[in-house]
Amino acid sequence: MSGLLRALMLGLALLAPVVAAGTAPEILLASVYRAQVDVTQYLVSEKLDGVRALWDGKSLRFRSGKPIHAPAWFVAGLPQQALDGELWMGRGSFEQLSGTVRKETPVDAEWRQVRYMIFELPWAPGSFRERVDQIRLLVSRANVSWLQQVEQFGVADDAGLRQQLAAVVAAGGEGLILHRADALYETGRSDTLLKLKPWLDADAEVVGHRAGKGRHVGRLGALLVRTPEGKTFLLGTGFSDELRRNPPPIGAWVSYRYRELTNTGLPRFASFLRARED
Repeated sequence: MSGLLRALMLGLALLAPVVAAGTAPEILLASVYRAQVDVTQYLVSEKLDGVRALWDGKSLRFRSGKPIHAPAWFVAGLPQQALDGELWMGRGSFEQLSGTVRKETPVDAEWRQVRYMIFELPWAPGSFRERVDQIRLLVSRANVSWLQQVEQFGVADDAGLRQQLAAVVAAGGEGLILHRADALYETGRSDTLLKLKPWLDADAEVVGHRAGKGRHVGRLGALLVRTPEGKTFLLGTGFSDELRRNPPPIGAWVSYRYRELTNTGLPRFASFLRARED
């Protein structure tokens, strides 16, 4: 890529739509991979178990649009253009990460363990493969340890994809993400971006609490949740003792995992995963 083209791409990326504080920005959302595409047309990466963060060149936000109170030195090291990625502390560290990024007064020692893993350049021109090259250049130029690129790789077929999934999960990872290599930047949900995990996952709103019985007397027994489609069900497993003492409040959104949907559209073997940070 010529220097002139790089400059043009950077200039266009800086023209990303301005989103008012507290307003959820438009982003690309992943559909579920069910072997419905030619995987050779995709770049693959590990699905990081972190907190999605949007950088507009000046401020860092959750995908809800709410601000992330990162230390001044952390954001000072980021380039002055739009970035999309995950705040991450490593595999199996979500609870620790969540506690760090939710604080209104950031703790430097905690943020020194956080990395901003970039997988997209919002509104930048060119194919995803070209944007991956641009991300690599931006990370190299920034030259700060907390800004890193999510590694992208190709696979030969579905069997190779499943082997990569098995390796990631065995190492403590969550799953894989597939992004069509020739795709222009877009928002919304489509087969441009796919996720592959041993379990399916979804979000629901907390609409009630059910008291616990037996060893959970005096604590949460289950959450009554409602999906965006209006389905309600009880979510009773996957909670830590702390969450049973202090459960997500009514009106909060939570993520849960499940195996499949029943004939009535309810999740089978649903288990609490985490409270939504955004």
